[in-house]
Amino acid sequence: MVSITVQLNFDYALSFRFFLLWQPLVETGARSQLTQRFTAEFSIRPFLERYPAATLARLQQWASDPSPHVRRLVSEGTRPRLPWASRLREFQQDPRPVLALLELLKDDPELYVRRSVANNLNDIGKDHPPLLMETARRWMIDATDERRWLVRHALRSAIKRAEPDALAIMGFGKQANVAINQVKIKPERPAIGESITIAFEVSNIDSQPQRVLIDLRVHFVKANGRTSPKVFKLKTVDLAPQASVQLEKRLSLVHMTTRKHYCGTHQIDVLLNGSAQPLGNFELI
Repeated sequence: MVSITVQLNFDYALSFRFFLLWQPLVETGARSQLTQRFTAEFSIRPFLERYPAATLARLQQWASDPSPHVRRLVSEGTRPRLPWASRLREFQQDPRPVLALLELLKDDPELYVRRSVANNLNDIGKDHPPLLMETARRWMIDATDERRWLVRHALRSAIKRAEPDALAIMGFGKQANVAINQVKIKPERPAIGESITIAFEVSNIDSQPQRVLIDLRVHFVKANGRTSPKVFKLKTVDLAPQASVQLEKRLSLVHMTTRKHYCGTHQIDVLLNGSAQPLGNFELI
């Protein structure tokens, strides 16, 4: 009985998928209803692969739908590198059709939708960095605070990589004229499974106010003995002349599914408007 039920369910699943793939213009209307109750960004992708023109035309209509869930589907479903989904190779090669949809949504009233637009643009930038920068510059013209947030979120990977164009677009293209003092890295010899606290002071030594983007970069030791850097976001500060700010970051050294820890010397840098300055190190035991 169990094997018969499994086979029937499998046959039904195949039949249902066949129906979805071969009746797009009839069925895609259900996507707009489905996405308001569940998630549909995965199920829309076979239509984009097999019927790109018809599906893009439908998505263009949905970009002005009253439901924010439907509008978000337009962006999230077309992400070329959507996590846990197959990549949309055609749009990785030529993202212009996707970008045309994002243009319709960049000033959406819902943060829920704008965050998806930013994630999509970040995806595009991984395959087409110049296009990401050109779009970010254009969107920053007469940008509202909401759109500025969207652009900053879309540039987050590029900013973590300290790419000069991304830093300049967000107003951090000038080297910060600051001093780093009172550095404390405790404990100096933490064990795997513990945590470490990094604290320091940033002082504006310039005669003019400065806005400084401050991040931390830790060079984690890998299994082969080499190191791999990871950037941790800290803070953007506005410093008056001769003003200072105290910053502190606690890092977990517990094994994670995305990162395992290995013994050895871990170098730490502070990134000031993208420029690295050595901060110290700790010995993981």
